[in-house]
Amino acid sequence: MIDLAAQASSTGDSAVTPCAKDIGLYLHPLLEEPPVRSTASTQTWQEYERLVNAARGSCSTCPLLADCLYKAIAHTDVSGYVGCTTPKERAAIRRLLGVKVETEDFDSFAGARGSRQPVDHEDVLRMRAQHPDDSLEAIAGRLGCSLSTVKRHLRRARKEAGQPGSGALASSRPTLDDVFEAFDEVVEGNLARRRVC
Repeated sequence: MIDLAAQASSTGDSAVTPCAKDIGLYLHPLLEEPPVRSTASTQTWQEYERLVNAARGSCSTCPLLADCLYKAIAHTDVSGYVGCTTPKERAAIRRLLGVKVETEDFDSFAGARGSRQPVDHEDVLRMRAQHPDDSLEAIAGRLGCSLSTVKRHLRRARKEAGQPGSGALASSRPTLDDVFEAFDEVVEGNLARRRVC
């Protein structure tokens, strides 16, 4: 079991963090864009699990784990393996805590523009509902549009649903203890279920 409370109080030293030491692991394509279990080959899924276990073991020793996990849950929706969690685990923790954060849209920062045809707003929402485990890139590929188009339509849907904007997020952020408890429930619960199977 990973003791996040001990990590939170750890002062650590000025040593380089595990993710900075082993960049190849943390930037591995399977950790950056996790496979969908139902469509991944057995070999790909086993490699993904091996990478997650290696990253989890490495992350659990980091003196910055508590801060990293908290920011990845409560502040910014980042991709890949961060703070001892996969993207799917972070999404589950946020759902448990009722936390909503905006996804960083690097395409718009970079000025990237797709050369594909426009898609209907409802088509984007329907495709997302039909393929909830697919990455946004996969949804864009299915629709034949750019990633930024999919993100824009999903942001619009959230705003139309009356979800709080970024200004309201600060007051609804969970405490560090809330995040630790949700982490234990989601991540440690998943690990316990895997051991039973």
